[in-house]
Amino acid sequence: MEKVYRFGVLSRMRSGLSRLALFLLTALLMATPAVTAQKLPPIEPPEPMPSAHSDTTTLRVTATEVLVPTLVEKRGGGIVYGLKQSDFVLEDNGVPQKIRVQEEMDTAPVALVVAVEQGGVSVLEFDKLAKLGPLLDLFLTDPGSQAALMGFDSQPHLIRDYTHSSAAINDALNHLEPGDGGAAILDTVSSAVDLLETQPKEFRRVLLLISEERDHGSKHTKIPQLIQKIGGSDVLVLSVSFSPALAELSHDVKDDLVGNGDQPTMSMISALIMAIKAFKKNVTKEVAEMSGGEYTTFTGDKRFQQRVMDAAKHMRNRYLITFSPSDPSPGLHTIRVKTAQDYGARIVARANYWSAGTQ
Repeated sequence: MEKVYRFGVLSRMRSGLSRLALFLLTALLMATPAVTAQKLPPIEPPEPMPSAHSDTTTLRVTATEVLVPTLVEKRGGGIVYGLKQSDFVLEDNGVPQKIRVQEEMDTAPVALVVAVEQGGVSVLEFDKLAKLGPLLDLFLTDPGSQAALMGFDSQPHLIRDYTHSSAAINDALNHLEPGDGGAAILDTVSSAVDLLETQPKEFRRVLLLISEERDHGSKHTKIPQLIQKIGGSDVLVLSVSFSPALAELSHDVKDDLVGNGDQPTMSMISALIMAIKAFKKNVTKEVAEMSGGEYTTFTGDKRFQQRVMDAAKHMRNRYLITFSPSDPSPGLHTIRVKTAQDYGARIVARANYWSAGTQ
């Protein structure tokens, strides 16, 4: 009798274990596709920022033509005017290029996106941002020019869509709300470029970025992606940073990255690696210099206003140089612009562009 009882118990135990094993196996098989599906797709990029304009445009930086806005400023201040095509020398990965220079200064209507940080300690700068509105008139002198306002903390968002009214932007700036602790600069610049590229191709596209120097919390944009995006667009980035630079490191990547004619691919790889490292240290500075814009810092109200005024003035006083690359190899190309004669001037031009190769 005892043997029969033990046999019954063992049978029930084996039956229970079998059912449990079958259940676990079934659950595992059902769960496997879900796990695999989660690992395979990359992180989806954010949707383009909402805008009232849905038309698409063609970039002015292509495999066949590269736009290089160039500022030539005297050492003591002031712009060097009247330069011609023969006064400039442009090198692409160390190779001189045949260029064209637009005779008049940049007079196109402006599409401006102002991106201001609302996260972290940026709330301490809200009083300065509240005075920004009237300064935007310096960017909007052409009746067709428009400005939009974006805010960002751990993610970017559109506060005010395109308008010619600086008063409307100013009103929004006076009602900024503190955000979370993030500063998703990479995501914000990427979204701002998308928003700017909805504007007509004849517009001068400008991003005025006001934030701290380092990215905190971008989830959708990696540094190489942003380098490619800025390098493949014609957006001019003007960065005004909250934090003053205590010790400016000498940064002349152009000289270091000039490659030899035998290994242009290695030169572009080196340029990309160095650009990624620089972006990690100060994304606002690098994205400005890469686009041919400017990077400045400020502390007090007057310095902030002067920095914005200088950025607006310099935006309009750029020579527009274009060239068709003699070697359109895909990847990050390094540009160096200089004058044929030494005017003792400071030259600000885009440092890189991204080529997708011949189509």
